[in-house]
Amino acid sequence: MLPTPAPKFRYYDAVAYKRAQRGRSVAYTDFLRTGKLERREWNETEKRYLTYREVADATGRTLEQAGTVTHDRINGFHRSIRFPKLIFHRTLASMPHLGYCHVTVSSTHLPRHEDVQWSFYMANFYSEIGEGERFFAGISPKFKRMYFAVAISPSEAEGRLEIDRKVGDDGILFHTHDPREAMKSVLLLGARDEELRKIIRTI
Repeated sequence: MLPTPAPKFRYYDAVAYKRAQRGRSVAYTDFLRTGKLERREWNETEKRYLTYREVADATGRTLEQAGTVTHDRINGFHRSIRFPKLIFHRTLASMPHLGYCHVTVSSTHLPRHEDVQWSFYMANFYSEIGEGERFFAGISPKFKRMYFAVAISPSEAEGRLEIDRKVGDDGILFHTHDPREAMKSVLLLGARDEELRKIIRTI
């Protein structure tokens, strides 16, 4: 049996369409009064479908705005915990309304691992974390967001990084849909002493 092809999504400008629908009642009133309906008014009520690039661009802007807000929040917790701001995003090729945003990168000491480099991400969807090219395995409608951090190390390809699968749970340091739990996890990774970690665990 041949595999079922992935659904092809179509996107339209919902804001412009709703605005046009509000104007449509005015055009209909004019038609009842004059018996004339301008073609221009008819066209304005039609849906304008967006290209995947337009959808991806809009998604990217939203993701990076959310990433900036998240970075400000974690950096505002305590003056001794400061993370660099490194915001960039990627959208899913076949579903450009979905994507993820890199927020920050840092290093920490973990049991049996010293000076672990890691990156923190957020996404506007939830999925299990897979391996290899299928990093996002099975997107779930159960939750609308996801936060995760992965250990990273230099790859054989010059100038690239890859997930360090020897650290954590196959490279994953934490993975959650809960923003409070995500903030706590990031702060624990950034805390440099046990007293501060005790405070963070109470939030």
